[in-house]
Amino acid sequence: MAVTKVQMPKLSEAMESGKIIKWLKKEGDRVQSGDILAEVETDKADVEMEAFGSGVLRKILVPAGEKAPVGALIGVIAEPGEDIAAVAAQAGAPPAPAPSEAASPEESRRPAAVPPQPRREDHAERSPAPSRGPAAPARPMAPAAPAQRVPGGPDGGRVKASPLARKIAAQSGVDLKLIQGSGPGGRIVRRDVEAAGAEPAAVAATAGAPARVAAAPGVEFEDRPLTPMRAAIAKRMPLSKAPVPHFYVTSEIAMDQAWELREQLNGLEGQAKISVNDFVVRACALALLQHPGVNASFQGESIRVFHRVHMGIAVALEDGLITPVLRDAHAKSLAQVAVESRDLAERARQRKLRTQELSGATFSISNLGMFDVADFSAIINPPEGAILAVGAVRTVPVVTDAGLGVGRRMAVTLSCDHRVMDGAMGARFLQDVRRLLEAPLRLLV
Repeated sequence: MAVTKVQMPKLSEAMESGKIIKWLKKEGDRVQSGDILAEVETDKADVEMEAFGSGVLRKILVPAGEKAPVGALIGVIAEPGEDIAAVAAQAGAPPAPAPSEAASPEESRRPAAVPPQPRREDHAERSPAPSRGPAAPARPMAPAAPAQRVPGGPDGGRVKASPLARKIAAQSGVDLKLIQGSGPGGRIVRRDVEAAGAEPAAVAATAGAPARVAAAPGVEFEDRPLTPMRAAIAKRMPLSKAPVPHFYVTSEIAMDQAWELREQLNGLEGQAKISVNDFVVRACALALLQHPGVNASFQGESIRVFHRVHMGIAVALEDGLITPVLRDAHAKSLAQVAVESRDLAERARQRKLRTQELSGATFSISNLGMFDVADFSAIINPPEGAILAVGAVRTVPVVTDAGLGVGRRMAVTLSCDHRVMDGAMGARFLQDVRRLLEAPLRLLV
């Protein structure tokens, strides 16, 4: 039996590396093709990794807690008598630590610290000399004297200070008369003002001006490292917004009948609870069958038109956004859409999505109605050709043939890739979505 290489799989379109959360098999365990070998953390979810061969897990090359790039050898499956030395030797060196965990070679050659250079004159303060590499250790400089009252000088009590020091003092509210200068002849220079600004006793009200309130103690800000999901979003979104020529089509939909039908359906015992988003998913899936040009993606030299609807449904998480895929949404009833969409959202929040649910959407929906957002525009998730942004259902005054009344309205905005479709195509698609939602009984057949 042939030796089976266990490689880090590509579990999503954006995945470049994965982290082994834990091995579910240990070295020496017998495995069958299809068995779950390990749990892998990707940028979107924690995914179970299957074995693609049968035998004994002879070697684990990437232990739990470590990362490996896509395609890297992480284990070997073979029969006990087979020689795996040549295969195991193909495993490369462990991946280099992330930039935040290790210094670059250039940084490693830099000295640990460069002693501060003394400031000599005001012109040096305003235009410091360019760096010429590590400087020779300078003579230690005495710390600035603590703030104290300076008696009048020989020129009638006039304070001797550089123009830059005066400017900084005026901006920070520091009284120059309370500072002992460290410059030539007792002249006050910038470092004296900066040092005095840190001393509460030196910060006083200038003549006729109100006293400044000291800033509240504490950390002003913090830098939080990117989570794998946020890093993936940061990398992928510029690849969509910048090169993809977006255009937008907005429509307002009367949701009165859909709202009433939803309440009736949700009042039935033993039936799945239906959300507004379930109506939207069902309507879009049916409309996409009638407008396949919207269910398409740009392929460089061609446009790929899909004949099945795999619906991406955006789900907000604590550390980002994920769009699990409801496959063959056009073939599912409204109740099936409701049950499967809710299951996808729950497992997305638990990071328990399956590999086939992480990618492959042909069209996406992003709904912020639950946050009381009236309307917004979404960014297309490449390689898809369009995404629909859905706002809240609002109770608003409306004018009908019968006069002024109150109705439920929902704004939707279609973001389109202009390389794939034109405005009229997107508008016709939205017209059909609107017709279906305003006559929602069609969604039940």
